Amino acid sequence: MIFATVGTQLVFPRLIAALDAIAGRHGLEMIAQTCDPAPGARHIECREHVAPAEFDALFARAELVVGHAGIGTILTARKLGKPLLLLPRRVSLGEHRNDHQMATARFVAGFPGIRIAWDENELEARILERDPATPEFGESPQRTRLIARVRDFLLQD
Repeated sequence: MIFATVGTQLVFPRLIAALDAIAGRHGLEMIAQTCDPAPGARHIECREHVAPAEFDALFARAELVVGHAGIGTILTARKLGKPLLLLPRRVSLGEHRNDHQMATARFVAGFPGIRIAWDENELEARILERDPATPEFGESPQRTRLIARVRDFLLQD
């Protein structure tokens, strides 16, 4: 099963529409947390909101997690050792107020267990890639930098 999440604040119709088309073409089981009561998807199971316990259960059950480039999604995937595919929101498409998700995706690109689709046209190929590697949890320069940046951000006045 593939679990998709758009976060808890904004809809992400570009991601949901692309996933729905991919699921339809390949018969993939997908469940998506959408923030949208009627996303129009026909091939994936959509849930507007998911309670925290159910979210954790879906995340744990997933073979692959697909999401926006939100730090909560990234940290949860790392914590649970789940392969993660990110499609960052773009300000140029009216999906967010700035391009911080593009910056986040550039930063985590290349981390073990994390793949990036820079646009919806790359999403299908990245979903169909089979990556046997699971995220590494030992100390690494990237992990140390990520933790430091998140800590510094949270401690800002």
